[in-house]
Amino acid sequence: MKQLLYSLFLLCLLISAKSDKKPFNEKYRPQFHFSPEKNWLFEPNGFAFYKGEYHLFYHNVSINNKIFDDQLGHAVSKDLVHWQHLPFAFIPEENTASLISSPPMSGSAIVDSLNVSGLQRKDERPMLIFYSDSTGNQNLAVSQDKGMTWNKYANNPIISNPGGNARDPKVFFHAPTGKWILALFRSRGDNVKKGGISFYNSTDLLHWKYSSHLEGFGECPDIFEGAVEGSSSEKKWVALSGEGEYKIGKFDGYTFKPETNIQKLDFGKNFYAAQTLFNAPNGKVIQIAWMRGGEFPDMAFNGQMSFPTELTLRSTKKGTVLCRKPIETISTLNDKEIRKKEKNLIPGIKGNLLSGMKGDAVRINAVVQLKSSDSFGFIIRSGKTGSGTDIHYDTAKKILDVNGVKMPLEPIDGKIELEILFDRSSIEIFANHGESGISTCFTLYARRRAFCRVIGGPHPKKCMVGQINYLSLSLLPVYQFESQFQNKFGVNGKIA
Repeated sequence: MKQLLYSLFLLCLLISAKSDKKPFNEKYRPQFHFSPEKNWLFEPNGFAFYKGEYHLFYHNVSINNKIFDDQLGHAVSKDLVHWQHLPFAFIPEENTASLISSPPMSGSAIVDSLNVSGLQRKDERPMLIFYSDSTGNQNLAVSQDKGMTWNKYANNPIISNPGGNARDPKVFFHAPTGKWILALFRSRGDNVKKGGISFYNSTDLLHWKYSSHLEGFGECPDIFEGAVEGSSSEKKWVALSGEGEYKIGKFDGYTFKPETNIQKLDFGKNFYAAQTLFNAPNGKVIQIAWMRGGEFPDMAFNGQMSFPTELTLRSTKKGTVLCRKPIETISTLNDKEIRKKEKNLIPGIKGNLLSGMKGDAVRINAVVQLKSSDSFGFIIRSGKTGSGTDIHYDTAKKILDVNGVKMPLEPIDGKIELEILFDRSSIEIFANHGESGISTCFTLYARRRAFCRVIGGPHPKKCMVGQINYLSLSLLPVYQFESQFQNKFGVNGKIA
């Protein structure tokens, strides 16, 4: 299935990939989400932190003379907002010391800070990438210079194909046992949604021993420990699939024991293959995902990542849930701030509470007290040439609808809290302080600046004479963002 998706995306790339005279300010270029300098972006293949820099590795596909070339893209950032593109980490070519000789599957990256592998050859601690090949073997690549150059491990594979469909190794350290853990997706067939996670452990990152298998998870698995909000000591483990489905439970370094049923982290069409950051500062859990399926017609690039989020666990009336919110450094993008006080809204579209908010990138924070209203919403990127994108909440059904994606959303104490991030080609919504969310992409074929309107009361088409429904809307700080390329490179500047 994954190979079929690649083939379809690559076919689209043949049709759509063209050069652009304004790099990093192209018509559909995300202004505060990570995107490749050129070519097609797929899932993250490694996410690590070393000496004040965040390293992001990702699957990058280019086309040369109608031949698909797979590379491993590499970028670094000091704040997870402003990125610098580096040379490809892996460039498969014939008759070279290529690290990957077939289309790569997902992998992960770590820094061997104690040199338990014994692979350090220079002053820098070795950075390691674990990756799958098309045969189902798991392999290792090593960098001695902070990820600038790479060599394959001489004794690959580190895990021979254990049988069936095996790929997507995620490696992390389990402190209580003092062992490294490798979580590997495995299935008997090609169905990427039906399989499970096999766990392996190691003390040297080179020799691995099988521990257990957890059924019921799709490809691109992740597993991490998260803190429960409001507690200084309580932590739980989370097992997550590429589709954004997760279970919360206990993990002793050998076996994961679920304590919840499957829950959904993101309900959007464009959230996939998320990875958490290895060794994030201050023990935080930072996540980034591939916004799969976005369209960027006539661009020299295709694809983007989600905006990085911080993950926590929260005890709610429906049990413990995984929550996420945009990382704090999002504030470095703030350009123009508009503050609005609480206001009652009557049925229909009456005025624009976000007047003056015109731009390609905006962050909206809103708290809606439903009162007697049966719906409310926002219209994003509306203009003279089009009606924009509707974000609509149905009070009776308790459903939030964005771009045709429907998400159940229960009010908390009669209120709905929303944080909305929209860029040139995407919308991300974090509801009720991150308890649920929607990530979705869109394409504006007629270029227009962003424009926001707020609608309140019943849906405009359902308004009846004499109806007196209303809601109360509190707009917290609303920010118009500057481009992530503005300060360092100039809005049209090209990243080296």
